[in-house]
Formats: sequence, structure tokens, C-alpha cells
Amino acid sequence: MSTYRPSRRSARLALAAAITVTAALTGPAAVSQAAAEDAPAPGAPGLGDPMFPLDGNGGYTVRHYTLDFDWQAPRTPFAASTTIRATATQALSRFDLDFAGNELGRVTVNGRPAQTRRDGDELVVTPKSPLTRGSSFTVKVYYTADPTQLRHRDDAIEDYGWIPTPDGTVLYPQPNGAKMIFPSNDHPSQRAPFTFRVTTPADRTAVANGRLTDKAERPGGRVRWTYESEQPVATQLVQLAIGDFRLIDSKGLDGIAVRDVVPTALVAPTKQYRDLTPDHLRWLREKLGPYPFNRYGVLVGDTDLGVALETQTLSLVPKADLLGTKVDAERNLVHELTHQWLGDSVGIATWSDLWLSEGHARFYERWYSEEHGGDSFEAAMRTAYENHDQWRHDYGAPAEPTEPNLFKRMRYDGSALVLYALRAQVGADTFQKIERAWFARYRGETASTADYIALASKVAGQDLSGFLRPWLYGATTPPMPGHPDWVVNPVVTG
Repeated sequence: MSTYRPSRRSARLALAAAITVTAALTGPAAVSQAAAEDAPAPGAPGLGDPMFPLDGNGGYTVRHYTLDFDWQAPRTPFAASTTIRATATQALSRFDLDFAGNELGRVTVNGRPAQTRRDGDELVVTPKSPLTRGSSFTVKVYYTADPTQLRHRDDAIEDYGWIPTPDGTVLYPQPNGAKMIFPSNDHPSQRAPFTFRVTTPADRTAVANGRLTDKAERPGGRVRWTYESEQPVATQLVQLAIGDFRLIDSKGLDGIAVRDVVPTALVAPTKQYRDLTPDHLRWLREKLGPYPFNRYGVLVGDTDLGVALETQTLSLVPKADLLGTKVDAERNLVHELTHQWLGDSVGIATWSDLWLSEGHARFYERWYSEEHGGDSFEAAMRTAYENHDQWRHDYGAPAEPTEPNLFKRMRYDGSALVLYALRAQVGADTFQKIERAWFARYRGETASTADYIALASKVAGQDLSGFLRPWLYGATTPPMPGHPDWVVNPVVTG
């Protein structure tokens, strides 16, 4: 076989082309462009999420949070600091942190005092010297934390932020209440590992996401508790609770450590339902795949909260949810546990993707409940179907929420209905393959509605965008596969 050799003329032309390309890449214009990219500029004050445009921040990525809290007593301000290790994704003249309320003290960047100003819920930080693109830097914010800070929403969330209890506090950061607790990059797409160092009186216990790594006596009869989150956590899923708690370890499933955190007076009344966690883990593992974290537990909230929260590895469940009927208790417990797979491990890319989190949790909650003596899953979905156009009118389609209606009915039963319709369309076996593939592909990552449509189509071997998009967007609910008798109620306008 002969070897091709270019002619001398071809070689000269190729060399000239290479020189031209090199000049384009390294000439004055390219150098000027590179210099412009490396010129320090302010980081964006928000990520532009349609629901909360100023949540999150541009110009850097958080690599680690350390929270140091010197907690004193219920509803009492205390000394706190947050240390943030980050990497600049652009050359930064200044950058923002999401931080609301609280009395601000000193702020340092790489150990040097920084200038700051408050702008609503933004803390604008100007370091002594600009930060170069790609550089690592450390921000430390000293402040006086105010554990009475909370805000209110007129949807399922109600109160969020610091939630007081009779002898301490629990956290409810969802949707964007972390900024009331610590300075942060407060958006669900932004996740980082956490270290929690919390000092309490000796008669109080502190708990947080992850693993207890140290418990040390401190001067004045106090105790410092140190926890490591072990995996990255979105700010809306951070939990830190302080109170008269019992830490109850029990046998989990396949090496999963189970640790419940229960107010002493509620240990016995809640035991029968908390003991069901291994069964719930087993059922969900069969449906979705291996549990994604090293540990799990229920934090029983001695509060009047109206809704639980899937804080990562330690779900906050109000006491009322565990003092009622078995059917109701299990629905709530399975809902929050499902989130550990879908919502916590597989996170949402934007708040418009919330249906992927809440819809899945409601879907598996209702499926489990029907199999264990609860109401008919089909009946619940038929009711949701009948009301779907009304919910679209009032609250937005499943993947088209508006900020005031983010946590209304459409994101729960209305979004579970989308999954129910998908299962009817592709069949139970293919649907289960889609769900397991969704978790396996995006475990430990964030994902969007478009990602789900693409993966479902790939697994099913057919383009499902034409089926799923009308279910997720628009004002009109499509026909329900297999149920021509199901009818959508007319929209009532007021």
C-alpha cells in the first residue's frame, strides 16, 4: 500500500493556513478579547431564575460552607460566623452573597477586611484586591444571628426560615429562606458540602445534616457539636435543630444508618410510625434504585408547621403528622423519604422544575398508600384530572408555575398526574425503567424538565416530547390515556 504525500504546493498552503489560524488565536484581537475576559467585573447579583431572579449569585462557585453558631436560648440572638470556600468563575471586582436580616459584623476575603453594603437581601462584598478568574478564595462573615427571623407564604409552605420550638429551633429553609440563617449562594442548583459547628448549653442537643464527627465540652458548661454533611447539599435542604432531643439509632437497610431525632416527650408517641422507616426504604429501593446517602432519619418537629420538609438525610416532620392515623403518617413519611432520591439527590435545575420533585414524591406516596390500605390511587388521580384545567388557570401548568403559586396543588397531585399519564401511555414496565434510569443518570446532580423528557424518550425508544409537553405546559389538559371516560371540569373564573 502506498502512502499519500501532499505536494509541495499543498504543504505550503497548509502551512500558510496554520499560520493564519495561529495569528487569529494569538494576535492583537485575541489578546484584547482575553484581556477583556480577565478584567475584574462585578459578579451577577442573581442567577435569573424566573421565580426568584436574585437568588443565587454569579461569578463564583461555592466549594464548602462552615457554619459556626454559638447558640444561647430560644428566640435569643447569638454570635455566628459562616466561612465560604469558593472558586471564581470570572475575574471579580466584587460579588454578592444572599443574606437577609441579621446584624452584620466583619467580613474578610482571604483573611483581609473587605468592604460591604446591604442591598435588600443581597450582601455586596468588595475584596481588598480583585479576584482572578479560576482562583480559590475564602470569605468569612461574622454576624449576630436572629433565630426569630421567618417569612410567610400563602401556599403549602406557610412559615419558613428559623422555626421556634418550646426549647430550641428547627430550620425550614425552603424555598429561599437559607439567606435568613447564613450568607450563601441560595439557589437549588447550587450545592456544596457543609460543616456545622454548634455550641449549646449542656442540656440541649444540636443535630444537622449528615454525620456527628465530634462532641466536645466547652468552657462554661457548654458543648460543641460538629457535623459533616458528607455529600453536597442545596441550601434549601439544610437542617440544623437544637432542643431537648433524644437521638435514637436503629437498624436500617443494607448498611444505611438510621438516626431519628425526637423531642424527649414525643419518643414513645411517635415510635410506631418511625419504626416503619426500614420498610419504606425497602419499598422505594425496589422502585427507584439504591438509597443515595449513607444515613437517614426523621426529625420530629415540636411545632405547628403545616407541612414537612425533606431536609437532606434528616427529614423534618411536624409532630401532628406522626400522632394521627397510620395511613396519614405513612403517606407523609414516604413522601419525604422519596425526596431523598428525587429532589435531594437528583436536584432541580430551576424552580420551574419543582414538579419533578413534588410530583414524584406525591406519586410514590399515593402508590405506596394504596398498596398499604390507603385510598385508591386511581381515584385520587381522577379527581386531579377533573380539576387540572382549573389548577392550570389558577396556579400555572405543572412546569409553568408563578412565584406566588409555586407550592400550590398543581405541583403536588397535579404533577403526580403527569407521571400517572406517562405510565398509562408507555406501560408500567417501561415507566419503571424510565424512573430508575432517571435516578441512575442524575444521581448527585441537578436536572431539568427538558432532561426528563429527553431521558424518558430515550428509554422508551420513542419521542415523548409531543406527549409530555402538553401535559407540562399550556392551559388545556390532554386526554388521559386509557380513560376516555375521564372529563375535565370547566374553568370557573372569578
